[in-house]
Amino acid sequence: MPSERPDFTADPPRKRMAAGLLVTDVDERVLLVEPVYKAEWEIPGGCVEADESPYQAAIRECRAELGLDLTPGQLLVVDWVPARDGRTEGVMVIYDGGTLDAIEANRIVVPPGELKGWEWCDPPLTARRVRPLLVHRIAEALRARADGCCCYLEDGVRIT
Repeated sequence: MPSERPDFTADPPRKRMAAGLLVTDVDERVLLVEPVYKAEWEIPGGCVEADESPYQAAIRECRAELGLDLTPGQLLVVDWVPARDGRTEGVMVIYDGGTLDAIEANRIVVPPGELKGWEWCDPPLTARRVRPLLVHRIAEALRARADGCCCYLEDGVRIT
């Protein structure tokens, strides 16, 4: 006999979701990419598409943005961000993208229609190039990597 109850999963609330990789060099500088479509720099990554896991999105975006097939490591950060500036609330995740040596970094190929380029950035340069929220997220990702843990943030502020 079919159930008469409505499907409560048919129309759930929607959240944006993005996945990125924390990639560093041997000097612990963070790899940032410069998109062609906005002023701020970013870490490699992007939106999670429908029916795609965040892990798979990180792999896909890394391949698309850097031309590299990196295997994401440990989940470092989960950051819930409230709605603002015409955007819905969202969940952002950062995986450990590992450390690239000079030979591996020389294999990076950026797509001209999507990125202007990339650069290794120390904390002061990172703070000048990315939005403040991402500065906090990157700092927490570096700390989580060093501590061997994953941290949960809300709007860039560490909760756990």
